Parts: sequence; C-alpha cells; structure tokens
Amino acid sequence: MGLQGVFWFSVFVIGYIYLGYPLLLAVWARIAGQATSKADIRSSRTWPSVSIIIAARNEAARLSARITNLLQLNYSGPREIIVVSDGSTDDTAEVLARFGRDVRVVEVPAGGKPLALNAGVQVASGDVLVFADARQQFSDNALVELVANFADPRVGAVTGELVIDSEHQATDSTIGHGVGLYWTYEKWLRRNESAVWSTLGATGAIYALRRCLWRPLPPDTLLDDVLAPMRVVLSGHRIVFEERAHAYDRASADAPTEARRKIRTLAGNYQILAQEPRLLIPLSNPVWIQYMSHKVGRLLVPWALVSTLVTSVALAPASWFFTIVLSAQTAFYLLAAVGAVLDVRARRATGDFSRALPAMLEE
Repeated sequence: MGLQGVFWFSVFVIGYIYLGYPLLLAVWARIAGQATSKADIRSSRTWPSVSIIIAARNEAARLSARITNLLQLNYSGPREIIVVSDGSTDDTAEVLARFGRDVRVVEVPAGGKPLALNAGVQVASGDVLVFADARQQFSDNALVELVANFADPRVGAVTGELVIDSEHQATDSTIGHGVGLYWTYEKWLRRNESAVWSTLGATGAIYALRRCLWRPLPPDTLLDDVLAPMRVVLSGHRIVFEERAHAYDRASADAPTEARRKIRTLAGNYQILAQEPRLLIPLSNPVWIQYMSHKVGRLLVPWALVSTLVTSVALAPASWFFTIVLSAQTAFYLLAAVGAVLDVRARRATGDFSRALPAMLEE
C-alpha cells in the first residue's frame, strides 16, 4: 500500500467511526430495533429487592444530601443502601451514623473503587444492584424506572441517563461546550445501540445490574462501569438505556481535568481488551460490530489522524490536492490550540479551576 493508500485508509477509518457507524446504527435501530418488556411502574406487582451501593472516599460533605435523596426515591420493593468507605480519613462514619439502620456502612482499607465495589456487593442482599456516586442526585422515579426493565428476562443491566446542569457551567468555556456536545452525541449512540440489542457500557453515576450476573472486579480496573456491564453482554444478556432514570450533575470547564479523564478512559479501554479478550471474537461477543466500531474504532482514530497528517506532508509537494488537505489540517490544529490557550486564560482570569468533571461520563 502506497502513501496515498495509507492516506485514504486513514480517512476511511475516521469517517466510518464518526459518520458511517452512526448512520449504520440509525438505520439498524429503525429496521431491527428491539423493544424491552418493561413492568408497569404503576402496578402493584411485587418488585425485586434492591441494594444501592456507593463507594466513597472522604465524601462526608456530600453524603448527607446523597443519602437523603436515595431514601426519598419512589420504590415499593425492599431496598438497602450500602456505603463503602474506601479508607476515608474525614468524618464519613459520623455523617452516616446519623442515618442509623437506613444505611449499612462497610469500612475497608484504601484500595480503590473496584475493591470498594466488590466489598459492597459481597454484603449486598438485593436481587438487583444499583450503583451510584456520592456527588449526583437521582430523579424521584429513577429507581423504579431502572428496575422495571428487569421484567424482561433478556435484560441483565440497565444504565440511566446523566443529565448535565448546563445552567451552572461557564458559557465562555470551550471545554464546557465540548463536554455538552460530546455527551449529547454519546447518549444518542447509547440510545440506538440499546435499541439494536445492547449498549457498550453504563453511566457509572446510575446503573443497575442483576446480582446473579456480577463478577468481582480486578483491583486495577480503570473503567468499572464498562467492564462489569460488558461481562453481562458476554453472558448473553442485554444492557438497555433507560432515559427516564436521571442522575443530575454539573459539567466542568476545567481543561486539565477533562484531559485526565480522556487519558484514563483511553487507558481503560485498552485495559478491558486485556481483561476480556473475548470482546474481540465475533462468536463470543453478541455486539461485536458495535464494540469494534464504537470502542475499538476510537482507539484507532488518534493513530489515523497522525497517519493522515504525516502522509499529507509527504504527498503535498507533488499534489495541489494534498497541499489543500495539509493546509486544512494545519488550520484545524492551530485553531484547536488557540482555543485551548484562550480557555486557559479565561479560567485564570476568573480563578475558576475548582469544578470537577463528572466521573460518570467515563465509558
């Protein structure tokens, strides 16, 4: 394959991931979409027992409001709230003690979120596990909307929708706007992947999973909200997207935090391939096309961008077409750099470096 072949292949990869795959998915969902047999949330049926699990480290300032929110949710079935204190050194224990028997507290040495979640699941008694964070708030019907999907025996996990409170984010932030656009696009993909068969992970801020399908997480897991649900898919069950179950959070305009999140997500997706290589085998992975297009494809895009730039540089001297292509790429990267510099200056001018990007945007 010559340089032109490499260039066009790289362009194809980029175009397919961000244009071709969404188009394929939209048509696929429209033609062969599968509805979920949800329970009627107004019925008097017996609802399954639920264990709500929060892994927290030094979250005392948030936990009181969080637990109050969970206790006020509409749900007629039995439920328990489990908070795993991951080596907390603040007054987490004292804050939780105020709730008495309404909250089960599990104290573990600091070992990271995966081990904390494992500890929470180990003591859970519910048929359905619901995972949440200390930071967000659930909508009143979030719990019942999640659990209603388990009336369908094909459903093994359900992910809710993270709603970003854009009214409180800086309107002059390129990072803030970027997060909002990305999350809108990502939710569109999840909605259509769910309709086809299954999403490719969950929103860590709000998702539920059948207790019988849980497998302990490796201690070094970076993306627990992708690994645990994808194991459900590999078992032959669906992960469905429930857009009526909301978790509310605020977006960040903090560019360094966003960069760290992207690096962690990228590393986590590589890690999952090592943890579950069956995901790369079509006969083992029921959503192989979606996984290769959505997850693996995004791992290839940075390399395709580099390849497109390098081949354009090599081909530009002999072709006006590639000279134009190279000029367009150069202008794009320069504009991106200028935007990043302006955003940093704006953050410095206002002193607003404090807001953290919701960890639940991780995929």
